[in-house]
Amino acid sequence: MKKSVGLLTIGVFLLTALGTVAAQTMDTTPPPKVLVIFREFEKPGKTGSTHEKSESAFVQALTRAKWPTHYLAVDSLTGKTRSLFLTGYDSFEAWEKDYMAMQKNPALAAAFDRAAAADGELLSETDGAVLTYREDQSLRANVDIAHMRYFEIALFQVKPGHRHEWDELVKLVTAAYEKIPEAHWATYEIDYGQQPSGTYAVFTALKSTSEIDQEFTHDKDFVAAMGEDGMKKLAELEASAIETSQTNLFSFNPKMSYPSEDWVKADPDFWKPKAAAPMAPKKPAEKPAAQ
Repeated sequence: MKKSVGLLTIGVFLLTALGTVAAQTMDTTPPPKVLVIFREFEKPGKTGSTHEKSESAFVQALTRAKWPTHYLAVDSLTGKTRSLFLTGYDSFEAWEKDYMAMQKNPALAAAFDRAAAADGELLSETDGAVLTYREDQSLRANVDIAHMRYFEIALFQVKPGHRHEWDELVKLVTAAYEKIPEAHWATYEIDYGQQPSGTYAVFTALKSTSEIDQEFTHDKDFVAAMGEDGMKKLAELEASAIETSQTNLFSFNPKMSYPSEDWVKADPDFWKPKAAAPMAPKKPAEKPAAQ
């Protein structure tokens, strides 16, 4: 498909782990087992509607071909100016089949080549990555993604030879958050791409940025669930296992996404908004009759 994505401190986990109860009660979607991410870093002044217009060529080509594989586009609100294009698959084999099918479709392949050439004029850099879902390191990961609007993505690079401490740390934190109903996240391990081996990406879907305000109110709940001994152990594991970390916020961009029909039906005003009706031209005033 077209289009990569850590201080595992208490503050970071509180920022990336908590969402809303509503997200758990609507129609939910399980995270894909394989996630292909393509990153585009835009040149200054080439973002917004300029990039959206360029990306629309990809979406139009896929729509004409009635392509069955869909993707989600998100734009950075923090960090370097970039757009991520996320495509999910059930397996690496499914990814291969999608890629090969596109190569065997001359019209679609040609349309993509033309769109890529035009889009490239707006970009300073691109890269890609492939991630695999870690269900054992996720919590309540099934969410109503069609009604979400943001992703918090936290990257954690584990020190070489310290994955055992990482696994222990995740189990400790997850056990505490299981006591907080609002907590949810999906963890992926980066298998291919720019990131070093042992890098994990934690995705948290948000319906509104107001949820971030609410997240910080749960500090005391997390500390209470951990207990004094747990907090001490957490600090030790963080120091031992984590090399680097960072967390960034991204907003969903429906104009650059190729959403599934299920998503469109669930929230058509967001995924496929109706164009505003053009204003009717004013009728010129008639000249008064001669007296």
